[in-house]
Amino acid sequence: MLKNILSVSGKPGLYRKIGENARAIIVESLQDGKRTIVHANARTNPLADIALYATPQDVPLKTVFKRVFERENGGATIARDETDARVAEYMSEIVPEYDRQKVYLSDMKKVLQWYNILQEKGLLHFEEEEEERATKDQQEKAADE
Repeated sequence: MLKNILSVSGKPGLYRKIGENARAIIVESLQDGKRTIVHANARTNPLADIALYATPQDVPLKTVFKRVFERENGGATIARDETDARVAEYMSEIVPEYDRQKVYLSDMKKVLQWYNILQEKGLLHFEEEEEERATKDQQEKAADE
């Protein structure tokens, strides 16, 4: 779900990876659908590779999104422009183990904004991933027997 969705340093919002070559990545904005080229030396991060600092171990963004999804029954979460106190309180409810020294308010707001973008576009599919994982586990058990 999140491996082809990118955060591009210096650009707002999220982008879907369309294609790439040695020098550039072609991306499409999830907000307006416009395609653009991002040079290969630009910093891009697939959402699947991002995690929140936490103790005892970091929490993958997919897990954070799933917790928000379950809390909001698949709906949108609080807006990015909520008060700082409300955003921090909400994040404490969703990810109580997050590291309060390393996760900044701007990070929290960005995560909530990203969740809302993905939710609005219908790109949050946790059930399918669980079914795929169960099928893979069954195949591995059958191969071991």
